[in-house]
Amino acid sequence: MSHRGGNRSDVPGAAARVTTKPASVAAPTTTRDQSPPSRLRMILVLGALVALGPLTIDVYLPALPAITDDLNSTDAAVQFTLTGTLIGLAVGQLVIGPLSDALGRRRPLIAGTAVHIVASLLCMIAPSVAVLGVTRALQGFGAAATMVIALAIVRDLYEGRAAATVLSRLVLVMGVAPIVAPSLGGIVLLQGSWRGIFAGLAVAGVLLMLVALVFLRETLPTDRRRAPEVVPVLRTYGSLLRDRSFVVLVLVAGLGMSALFAYISGSSFVLQDGYGLGEQQFALVFGVGAVALIGASQLNVLALQRYSPARIVTVALVAMAISGTALIVTTTTEAGGVVGFMIPVLCVLASAGFVMPNSPALALSRHGEAAGTAAALLGAAQFGLGALIAPLVGALGNDGPAMAVTMTGGALVALAALAYARPDRDRPETVVDGSATETPVDGSATETPVDGSATETPVDGSATETPVDGSATA
Repeated sequence: MSHRGGNRSDVPGAAARVTTKPASVAAPTTTRDQSPPSRLRMILVLGALVALGPLTIDVYLPALPAITDDLNSTDAAVQFTLTGTLIGLAVGQLVIGPLSDALGRRRPLIAGTAVHIVASLLCMIAPSVAVLGVTRALQGFGAAATMVIALAIVRDLYEGRAAATVLSRLVLVMGVAPIVAPSLGGIVLLQGSWRGIFAGLAVAGVLLMLVALVFLRETLPTDRRRAPEVVPVLRTYGSLLRDRSFVVLVLVAGLGMSALFAYISGSSFVLQDGYGLGEQQFALVFGVGAVALIGASQLNVLALQRYSPARIVTVALVAMAISGTALIVTTTTEAGGVVGFMIPVLCVLASAGFVMPNSPALALSRHGEAAGTAAALLGAAQFGLGALIAPLVGALGNDGPAMAVTMTGGALVALAALAYARPDRDRPETVVDGSATETPVDGSATETPVDGSATETPVDGSATETPVDGSATA
């Protein structure tokens, strides 16, 4: 549906802003030969792709004690193989994100998935924990392609509240991975060794490559691509880092996920060694935590109908800090046993379920002209902080209090960052490419179409208006 002029009542239920441009600034024109893909199909395809990262991280968690024994290593050294995976995910996104802005989304996605397949096979034959750590880093690098490009595709097609809604659905689809992954790893351990887990990851990579080849078409037209040069990429990163609100939102997204990584890195040792759970019992309890995360992400869709993403993030971080404080109490006093441990953990993970979809949507809504690079910086921050969190839990004792302190600290730092920058009131006028745009951080307003349809800015400087659902404007 097309809207002209500045009448805000033309967009039911959307707080759309009216933005004017001088006659000398022409909006980019984009044409598509194909109609936009259905949202449901994109959620399913992108959900399957982004699930590769969590699957790669989580599927071997029940095997950590077995890997420690088989490779004659220590708990801390084996935890560094998880750190290697997260470092690979972070670095991979920094590299692959800008490549996807230059080459399109499909080619880097296919290449990254191929790297993941090869790395999985190398992990399978690793003779030592040091080699396993290196090959896990390479595995994470390949999996980064699916995650960063999926986020960029969301920004290609959707914006604002629509993007936050799609990301909430992706969390639902992606949430199947952490629920199923430890159980799959436990099943493999019942039938064989931990090396079979990595053979299964190679097979999963092959299947996801076929999904991308068959069901995913290119979403970045050639006229919106950037030159594949190092200096412009570095300049873009610099421009992104000068946007204070973007940096704060990226930090909040990373710190929100730090609670999840603290749980991932320490849960197998706390629940199996500390509380005496078996491999299958651990997989079941771990899955309950994933259900809490998924359930909250779907309630987030309903919350977005009444509240801005920025407000939801703030309230969720407060709830995370309170729940983390309760977890510190229950773990230090050992009150309630495993139940006393899991109840506040579930509350922390549920809070993360509100932070994880909204923070990326807020950050990416500010820089649609460099979605791949912005998504790369976002993902690198998330997994880079995760790479720091994993060994931190081990250094603090690899027990319940260590997890609790790490979770609570991340929430408190995120709240402090929001209070300092107040990104919900910041409305920058300049974006990376220097064009005059005005994008509120809550994602409610935009002037860039997200479905790839053609747009045209009137040369007389009259206002154009884009509804938040991403429908075309002219």
